[in-house]
Amino acid sequence: MEVVLANPRGFCAGVDRAIAIVEQALARFGAPIYVRHEVVHNRFVVDDLKRKGAVFVEELDEVPAGATVVFSAHGVSKAVQAEAARRGLVVYDATCPLVTKVHVEIQKMHDAGREIVMIGHAGHPEVEGTMGQLDGGVHLVESAADVERLTVRDPAMLAYVTQTTLSVDDAAEVVAALRRRFPQIVGPKKDDICYATQNRQDAVKALSPLVDVVIVVGSPNSSNSNRLREVAAHRGVPAYMVDRADELRPEWLEGRARVGVTAGASAPEVLVREVIDRLRALGAVGVRNLDGVVEKVVFPLPKGLAAGNKAPETGEGHG
Repeated sequence: MEVVLANPRGFCAGVDRAIAIVEQALARFGAPIYVRHEVVHNRFVVDDLKRKGAVFVEELDEVPAGATVVFSAHGVSKAVQAEAARRGLVVYDATCPLVTKVHVEIQKMHDAGREIVMIGHAGHPEVEGTMGQLDGGVHLVESAADVERLTVRDPAMLAYVTQTTLSVDDAAEVVAALRRRFPQIVGPKKDDICYATQNRQDAVKALSPLVDVVIVVGSPNSSNSNRLREVAAHRGVPAYMVDRADELRPEWLEGRARVGVTAGASAPEVLVREVIDRLRALGAVGVRNLDGVVEKVVFPLPKGLAAGNKAPETGEGHG
């Protein structure tokens, strides 16, 4: 049995930055540092930060007044930002810059008098944060079927944005449905689906024909990891997602000569290495890396966490 590794896989620039923001805040100000929502959707990463002194909360009312809080990479609504300022919290914003780009887009579209359609998954924190940039006037659609049920004020004044971690193919299908039903709808100048999501899905498309089964390393609540499993499955390859190596089931590998492995953008490489070790224990003899896009994107940390800066004023947002 041979292991074939997709490239690129694992951490993206937004995830690297979000984790570094929490670690830098802990290093500079000491524990506890509060984090609203899981900073990235990976259990191993969250547990590691908890051990270092991060305290994860779902709502800001769990954070003591005047404490330091980090907003997760998925972004937050304007209501959450306003509440943090009102309660005098010191804020470091770990929102991925590519999510912030969508926030800016949706505001510009609204300011131009357009009603907004957001393509995304209901209940996902990124969707809640993006829709929460506006006080109403945003319709959420998850599928082409949702588009058919949509009622809008003025079809000539419509725009759409998307969640950054969607399936590229599924999103294209929904956009096509929107354009058929509302020919005058406008979209973002550049696709909202982020470079890392696109690259990892393309890598799985390249990997799938070469292997007999695909293992995706990622946590159950990671949108982009789930999409990677779906991309392989849609190509007729059995595909499974594991949080850790101990979730690998030997029966998945029975009769499989080549096992493809990839990882979602929030899954660290150490977990991929654990999976490879487990596959070796189950009989894998060779490991081969596929060529792929080399990612060189780096996002800077917020100014307030740059070396030599003083602690920020209470209640200010940074990032």
